[in-house]
Amino acid sequence: MVFQDYALFPHLSVRENILFALTKGKIESAQQSDCDRAAYLLALTGLEKLATSSVQEISGGQKQRVALARALAPKPNLILFDEPFSNLDPELRERLARDIRQLLKITNTSGLFVTHDQKEAFTLGDKVGVLIDGKMAQWNTPYNVYHEPSTIEVAKFIGQGAFISGVSDGTTISTALGTFSLDERNNLEKSYKKKVMVLLRPDDIIHDDESNLQAKVLRKDFKGANFLYTLQLSSKEEILSLVPSHHDHPLNHPIGIKLEVDHLVTFSTTTKSTVF
Repeated sequence: MVFQDYALFPHLSVRENILFALTKGKIESAQQSDCDRAAYLLALTGLEKLATSSVQEISGGQKQRVALARALAPKPNLILFDEPFSNLDPELRERLARDIRQLLKITNTSGLFVTHDQKEAFTLGDKVGVLIDGKMAQWNTPYNVYHEPSTIEVAKFIGQGAFISGVSDGTTISTALGTFSLDERNNLEKSYKKKVMVLLRPDDIIHDDESNLQAKVLRKDFKGANFLYTLQLSSKEEILSLVPSHHDHPLNHPIGIKLEVDHLVTFSTTTKSTVF
């Protein structure tokens, strides 16, 4: 297990913390195979130069690498990670998440991570589980959880987006943004004028000055490389759009938009239109 607060032995060096897991605490009786395994893990985690350093003298990111190396030492089938990056700054968290994923792949070790950071979960996981009210609401690849949420609750929880209302006959859906064809992945029953909710992600709505389809800018949040625009449709429903930051449009003015929706996500519900 890799803990949130590292749980390293403060009186031991980096190398000795790794050896502890190989000798069940009897470091003085370490065999050559144990020393070789520790040397391999020090090299794998980039800690060779810190082998004799006290764990109290190294950085938070280095401490977490020591904790990972110690967990990998006995060649486990599974390592449990309890929010392992919560004590680290955002940039280090992101870098360490990528590194740990790579290390788990290299050593052919499975990892089970608990995290409240969705981006972190998407970076780390081959599969992601969404727990709602203590029950597994969806278990799938990060891509499918984001683009094909199984329930409206998962859709609201994962990522950003908006719901707009539509009317479906099982083949097409009519909305304030136009009429869309449904593909075989949709499981809506064929019925006449069935009310549905349509999920749109910010990357589904593309800013296009040449488009005749327009929406009014209600809010905009500067994200550096882009703005997250909250747009109001003629139906008074709201949608989100990621727009390059050099397109700085004033509030309460219309902008042209177009849709690039690979797969329309729909839910048979009367839930009111929301932005999340």
